[in-house]
Amino acid sequence: MQRDAVYRWDVWAAAYLIGGGCSDDRFSDFTAGLVALGREWYARAAACPDALAEHPAVRIAAAAGDQDVIFDEDFYFAASRAYKRLTGDSDAFWEAWEAWEAYTDARATTEEEDGEGMGESFDFGDAQQMRRRLPRLAALYLGSGPG
Repeated sequence: MQRDAVYRWDVWAAAYLIGGGCSDDRFSDFTAGLVALGREWYARAAACPDALAEHPAVRIAAAAGDQDVIFDEDFYFAASRAYKRLTGDSDAFWEAWEAWEAYTDARATTEEEDGEGMGESFDFGDAQQMRRRLPRLAALYLGSGPG
């Protein structure tokens, strides 16, 4: 799945800053939104989540206090809507999706279940760490203060 490359703590931290906090479900919406941004921005965010500070929509949203930019739950449903439009059958899509999830869950390793492979975990509530790890996004969302 395309979103797997951005299922990392540093990307989650970017979502946390942009969204003013970020739950599990909200992070899924954020990763879907990264895909929806297109190949170039997805690749930039995957390489360096702090690069999102350069995205025009993020800059505008930060100035306006908009915490929903990039978060795109509706993007999840694009494939099912397209399938239904082509076949007239929405149930078959979700049945295939559930089968795929069962297959991939069965193949999941203990490392993936424990969050390993996501990089180093850190405290998103620690402004100093956020400034060190995501300096451009922190400048937009936390300002220039020390803590």
